[in-house]
Amino acid sequence: MKLKTLAIASLALALPFSALAAKEVTREEVKTMKLEKIGTVHTTAETTSPMDAKKVLSKRADEKGGRYYLIIAGREHGKFSATADVYK
Repeated sequence: MKLKTLAIASLALALPFSALAAKEVTREEVKTMKLEKIGTVHTTAETTSPMDAKKVLSKRADEKGGRYYLIIAGREHGKFSATADVYK
């Protein structure tokens, strides 16, 4: 019984954190949602795919307190790097 309760509690605690991941938005969404820019984040050239770069940008936007990010630059040179503006 304790194991079942612990498993349910662990799952319940994990869900809110995954729900907080910053979401990628478009320039149009930034305008229509009237988002406030709070900073800029960058990836290093360590990511091996565009999706990995997006995950890093989302995580770094979260760390800045942002809910959204807009990719403003990207580069592929064997690996991927990107820059994004962060919004709340």
